[in-house]
Formats: sequence, C-alpha cells, structure tokens
Amino acid sequence: MQLTRFTDLGLRAVMLLAAAEAREQRVTTRSIATAAGASENHIAKAVSRLAELGLVATRRGRAGGLALTDAGRNVSVGWLVRRLEGDQEVIDCAGDQPCPLVSACRLRRAMAAAKEAFYAELDRHTVTELAGDSSLPVVLQLNTDVLLTTERIPS
Repeated sequence: MQLTRFTDLGLRAVMLLAAAEAREQRVTTRSIATAAGASENHIAKAVSRLAELGLVATRRGRAGGLALTDAGRNVSVGWLVRRLEGDQEVIDCAGDQPCPLVSACRLRRAMAAAKEAFYAELDRHTVTELAGDSSLPVVLQLNTDVLLTTERIPS
C-alpha cells in the first residue's frame, strides 16, 4: 500500500514535533517544510488537518510555532493514517471503467483484509513511542540549523 504525499507530510510533521518536544525546541511550518523538502503550503495544509483532528496546537506570531497536544502524543499511527488517507479501497473495481470480474471476484475482499492488517499493525504504535528512539534526537541535533530554531517553547 502506498500512502499519499499528504499523509507522508502529516506523519513527518507529528514525528518531528514529538522529537523536538523532548528537546523543548520550537518548530514552525517553515522548518518542517525545509526538513521534509516540501513546500510550506503543503506542510501548512497537513498541519491544518492535524490541528482539526486535535493533534497539533498552533500559535501565531513571533513566539509562535507548533506543538503536539496530549491527543497527538498518544494517537495510534493507524488511527492517524486512516484520518489522513480517508477510507478508500486499495483498488477501485467500480471506477470509470468497472472491472468485468467485479461480481465474482475475491481479490477485492483479499485486498480489503490486507489493508485492515496494515492498519492493525500501525494501531499497535503511537507517535511518541516511534519518536522516542534515541537516534531521532541525534538526527535533529545534526540538522538544528535547518530544522529547528534554538528558541525554547514559552510556558
């Protein structure tokens, strides 16, 4: 299964926020865009969706930035991917040119079961758990000038 670029950017954003949180560093949409090699506009759309889901808190202004909420720290990766991807079929049997085998095909059910197994595995993990790997902060430290500002998050 291949995830959309939107989901990829959303996952990168929450992972970077989780890793930065432990270091009490401020993260901005611009810093995530630079680190992810994406446009600031695309990151802003992903962050907006994450904020709608209640996973990211945003603060505007000079001391602004992004931070994970409690829900964002504890969300299962499977739940998050479902919300970012939408609940679409893995293959579209009834699209513009419907498959002639659709009435007797078992592939569609097998693909749906595989998708659920994929999500079930992701449900076993949280963002904080995955960002808690000791190598992630090291990577962030190496990229501090590009990824994160040196300002502490105001209390």
